[in-house]
Amino acid sequence: MNASLLPRLPNRIARQLFLERHGLASAPKGTGKGDDLAAVIDQIGFVQLDSINTVARAHHMILAARRPAYKEKNLKLLAERDRHLFEHWTHDASVIPTEFFRHWRLRFSRDKENLINRWRNWHQNEFERKFDEILNRISDHGPVTSASVGEDEQRSNGGWWEWHPSKAALEFLWRTGELSVTGRNGFQKVYDLTERVIPAQHLNAVHDFEETTDWAACSALDRLGFATSGEIAAFWDLITSQEAKDWCTAAKAAGTITEIEVECVDGSWRKVFAYPETLDTLSELPQPPSRVRILSPFDPALRDRKRAERLFGFYYRIEIFVPEPKRQYGYYVFPVLEGDRLIGRIDMKALRSENRLHVRAYWPEQGIRASKGRDAKLQAELERTARFAGVSDITYEPDWQRTAL
Repeated sequence: MNASLLPRLPNRIARQLFLERHGLASAPKGTGKGDDLAAVIDQIGFVQLDSINTVARAHHMILAARRPAYKEKNLKLLAERDRHLFEHWTHDASVIPTEFFRHWRLRFSRDKENLINRWRNWHQNEFERKFDEILNRISDHGPVTSASVGEDEQRSNGGWWEWHPSKAALEFLWRTGELSVTGRNGFQKVYDLTERVIPAQHLNAVHDFEETTDWAACSALDRLGFATSGEIAAFWDLITSQEAKDWCTAAKAAGTITEIEVECVDGSWRKVFAYPETLDTLSELPQPPSRVRILSPFDPALRDRKRAERLFGFYYRIEIFVPEPKRQYGYYVFPVLEGDRLIGRIDMKALRSENRLHVRAYWPEQGIRASKGRDAKLQAELERTARFAGVSDITYEPDWQRTAL
């Protein structure tokens, strides 16, 4: 019996809603370029950037999981030619629809206030004295990279935290909005004056604090389907937990949102917020296709690790920084989605010089049984992954098919 009398979402419906909002509940089809690619990114909100290239970089895998026709050059065109995207921070470095740039002014002002003292203590290299020099150089001579400034300054001896003063100045000016990333050479950021990068209609649009807070909360809840105030705040990492909590209180009182309960995979119930109209469309949710998809560890559906645990019973941690003898799985292991279930994880690497994708190990989750049909779907996805990585062959370790841990 539902003693709380709140509307309830069974776990399976909650998973379907969550995957639908994250672009993983419909058949992965579409051109994966231009307006189609822009629509994918608009739907999920942002795409996290990451430099690790075990198979392909995270941002490319995120998009390929939703659009198998996607090519890496398509994201570059959308960002650098069409200026549909800009690069900045959510919870981490991401590409974000440029239409949202106006709301990042709140982050710029907060970063300027929050980072200045922290970075003074962190870098201790008087990077602030480089601001005018950097801005004048870019204004007069065009875009720069961190490698093309500070030629006479002491270089880092290996740690990213040991930035030379001009590198620190570039990053600070980017984080606070005076500079923007105009493109990348490989994975190296190229910086230019923001007014040269962001189209005027977005650059000149201004919103006050209340408007940005309302946008951040509304758009986060829309993309999550259901969420606590803390999850709403964490989505863009643009407003504080208290600001999101105050928004939820006001929106609930106004009837804009409603409180519901969502069933976790262990049978417990969790109070969250949702739009009333979301509850009206649950019967129309698509059934996620049964195909297997290999996801990036940084896929937006998995960004909130605890949420993935509650909804899917899937515990995942990246073991990059874990000493190899202590790793449970591997250096960089990819989650595997089938329909509305996370069924396992796979350790693989694209060996491009040898023209092959090498699979070290695949671990199914507890309760997931092997079958000819499931094996065939995993094999088909590995073949798609190999093509996307630009290699022709797939090889396997002799003991690659493991048992659940």
